[in-house]
Amino acid sequence: MTKLEKKLDLWRRDIAAWAESQFILPETGRPIKLEPHQKKILRLALTPDENGTLPYQTIIYSAPKKSGKTTIAALVALWYALTQGRFNEIYMLANDEEQAKSRAFQDVARAIEANPLLAASAKVTQNRVEFPSTGTAIAALASEYAGAAGSRHGLTVWDELWAYTSERSRRLWEEMTPIPTRKNSIRLVVTYAGFEGESELLWDLYKQGLAGERIDKDLPIYVNGRLFMYWDHQPRMPWQTPEYYAEQRRSLRTNAYLRMHENKWVSGESAFVDMDWWDACVDPSWRPLVADRNLPVYLGIDASVKHDSAAAVACAWDNQLKKVRLVFHRVFQPSPQDPLDLEDTLEAAVLDLQTRFNVREARYDPYQFHRSATALAKAGVPMTEFPQSTPNLTAASQNLYELIKGGNLIAYPDEGMRLAVQRAVALETSRGWKITKEKSSHKIDVVVALAMAALAAVEARPGEIPILLPGGAARDSKWRVGDYDYRRWF
Repeated sequence: MTKLEKKLDLWRRDIAAWAESQFILPETGRPIKLEPHQKKILRLALTPDENGTLPYQTIIYSAPKKSGKTTIAALVALWYALTQGRFNEIYMLANDEEQAKSRAFQDVARAIEANPLLAASAKVTQNRVEFPSTGTAIAALASEYAGAAGSRHGLTVWDELWAYTSERSRRLWEEMTPIPTRKNSIRLVVTYAGFEGESELLWDLYKQGLAGERIDKDLPIYVNGRLFMYWDHQPRMPWQTPEYYAEQRRSLRTNAYLRMHENKWVSGESAFVDMDWWDACVDPSWRPLVADRNLPVYLGIDASVKHDSAAAVACAWDNQLKKVRLVFHRVFQPSPQDPLDLEDTLEAAVLDLQTRFNVREARYDPYQFHRSATALAKAGVPMTEFPQSTPNLTAASQNLYELIKGGNLIAYPDEGMRLAVQRAVALETSRGWKITKEKSSHKIDVVVALAMAALAAVEARPGEIPILLPGGAARDSKWRVGDYDYRRWF
């Protein structure tokens, strides 16, 4: 056996040795340096026997966020393409979040381009890598099961399986099961934990793994038949420092932190905010502002006719304090027996606010409010559709959460508003998160309207508040929004 043949044989038998020689990190231009635990996991999961047969059919690599999982996925895919024979098909699957191209596929392409030998022997396009000398290809595949029918895949790589929650992604998983006609047809899952009751595909695999035998005393590695599962809660990478986690705890909701950074399964629901945070935002000396046509305000409108409450909230941006101020709000409570007449209530309230303030934008969900919005727009109110889609609700909810947690919202005392905030919960899903309620009897529409108004105020904040004080009056009062003096109303 020649020296080259010996090296190739070593690389086929030892994925870690291959990686530290041939998997080039684009950021450094040097081969990857694996951590000791990564070497152990890769060797246990992917060392073939004397016949060249890999020991497991499904491999799960689960660790906290920023543990290098996506890089591991790319590394395995490229090693498999180069060592597991000719005319192989390797698919890098995008989850329901990504829709089109797996992040791991992007890492594969970059690693090839960073290695002059591989770059010269591979053809890299936007969604496919081909090795003409062996007929092997690596392709990115969207979460659409129909296009995968009949494939002859050797390896499938699944990034963040917790987000595979749709019916089509479940069918994709079933369609891409390892095939018996190809030697070493396997699948690799790299992920962190998901949501109880939603991430069912990953949950089933997780329970199956835990039901197996733990095979390592130092690392949480389980084997159940041909299923290999590494499921870790401990951060092991050098960049996962106490300072990093302290910052993450400050910026994330509790359940989000537990799921992403401790790799623990969580419920999708948790309290929206700590009520101590809300109380800290309430200024006892602040009151709803009566009126001023010169004050730019932003409205959030959440309409309901029979069951939920309907609310309109006005916010302004304090250009001096760099905070959002709650200026005014109205809540209307309908019932099935006494439904709201939107024209006489919410619509009239918005028109009233238009006469009292300089309304720059009024955001609304067109569901149940389209006719009213059309009438308001004709009356001169600057209406903006803000459908309560997942992206919109996530943006508004996250913004309000950060304003309250950071003390960057100033509100006046109001027991109804406080109760609504207390009853609001954060519902997190694989598609994002939103403010919702735990019980149908709870009314939190004013919180949703506040989130819409606050987001509009934050997005429009630069230079929106004009200088209105005459005669160079003092600029250090807590009663200001930018350069507007509220004291004259009290």
